[in-house]
Amino acid sequence: MANLPDTLLDGYRAFMTRRYVAESGKWRSLAREGQSPETMVIACCDSRAAPEVIFDSGPGELFVVRNVANLVPPYSPDGEFHSTSAALEFAVQSLKVKHIVVMGHGRCGGIRAALDPNAAPLSPGDFIGKWMSLVAPAAEAVSGNPMMTASERQTALERISIRFSIANLRSFPCVKILEGKGRLSLHGAWFDISSGELWAVNPDTGDFERPDID
Repeated sequence: MANLPDTLLDGYRAFMTRRYVAESGKWRSLAREGQSPETMVIACCDSRAAPEVIFDSGPGELFVVRNVANLVPPYSPDGEFHSTSAALEFAVQSLKVKHIVVMGHGRCGGIRAALDPNAAPLSPGDFIGKWMSLVAPAAEAVSGNPMMTASERQTALERISIRFSIANLRSFPCVKILEGKGRLSLHGAWFDISSGELWAVNPDTGDFERPDID
């Protein structure tokens, strides 16, 4: 007999009896017409930072890709497997999203490992070690600042890595061309798990600022 953890089955039961009933028309429409989200969110796979929850989104509203530390690798069509790059290509060329948001978060385990490889049992041969090497130059610069505390270094790299990922997004020809034509906008955001605060990158200054939601 097919089996799933009880917590998942309980959640599915609640979903079917409450949310699906309330939104069944929307689900059927999505099944019939397909998805057409306007926004892609590249987020961390951390279970505490789900974009659909943070942005209170319904089905079909966000195209979400999650990986360790919400990183975007540079454009590299080398014949290897590239999950994030493939999802990006699909979102931009097939779904024709209008916005791409790179969303990081506080207390990110991947960023912590990049700052202190001894904090987790990683080695250069592990997948996570190779993946986090994408932010190695920034991690080395931040780690070498003796005037910052450990938590300050963590937050700094979480935010710097978002800027790195946005720069890497522009290395993809399809992204660069569409952004240049004004048909695609790139955004950066950082979510504080503890306080619920959301910070967004000011496109003019590059600073992280609190959006006005009042």
